[in-house]
Amino acid sequence: MNIGYQSDVGAIKRIVLKHARDAFVAGSAIGRQWRPLGYAGPPDFERAVTEYDGFVSLLRRFDMDIAFLPLDPHTGLDSIYTRDAFIVCDKGVILCNMAKVERRDEPAAVETALGEMDLTLHGRVDGAGHIEGGDVVWIDEQTLAVGSGYRTNDAGIRQVRQLLGGCIAELIVVPLPHWRGPQDVFHLMSILSPIDRDLALVYSPLLPVRFREALLSRGIELIDVAGDEFDTMACNVLAVAPRTCVMLPGNPSTRSRLEAAGVEVHEFEASEISLKGAGGPTCLTRPILREYPAD
Repeated sequence: MNIGYQSDVGAIKRIVLKHARDAFVAGSAIGRQWRPLGYAGPPDFERAVTEYDGFVSLLRRFDMDIAFLPLDPHTGLDSIYTRDAFIVCDKGVILCNMAKVERRDEPAAVETALGEMDLTLHGRVDGAGHIEGGDVVWIDEQTLAVGSGYRTNDAGIRQVRQLLGGCIAELIVVPLPHWRGPQDVFHLMSILSPIDRDLALVYSPLLPVRFREALLSRGIELIDVAGDEFDTMACNVLAVAPRTCVMLPGNPSTRSRLEAAGVEVHEFEASEISLKGAGGPTCLTRPILREYPAD
């Protein structure tokens, strides 16, 4: 098996990344693209490559197979955030249809690379349907939560529900807030990061009440992100295994809350590859195979 286990918390065994050198390409591309993409500032290319090398080295410590998407002339800076372009289920890859116009070519680039990664295409979202991977979260192996907002619409959710027929028991639609408007980088995973089957990191001020209640009713303990650390992406945390996670530095209160719950936390420098483009470790990665210890 080279793909599957419908989870955002099982131990990652295979993962897809796109290196900063192949997403950012060079200073000239950064200069053209960072403002239209809404970056906080232009990433420094050399520093971004160094940061990304450090990120990859950290991930390799967790005994996972890493595949890299290649440089593609039709994609831009945002292609570094590989989670958004496709979804993974036990039947294979589902290509997304990006709402952000500048990212529309990313799913096609992923499709071109599928053969090299020995991955099966299960389907795609197209037409009027839009969905981005940052809005798609596995609550458990049979339950998928999908954020409905500026990046993912009802037509996209309907298509995903159909494509996942036989793979899931429930799909929960989570209405997302306006927050900072349609140009902002805001996904469901901006306010929710699963840490274990019974533990999640959340930003409660923006978490819809009914969804919050649904998580609690399933026995999931919620750790709240420190309020003054939301803007430094404290809620964007990647579980590399149950209760073992990777997060950005500069969020000491949230880190302490995680550690108090028995979570092992690892940090990586990411001012150029994460903070400027508002994409943390979950955004930078697309796990394609996870395992969970037997109950």
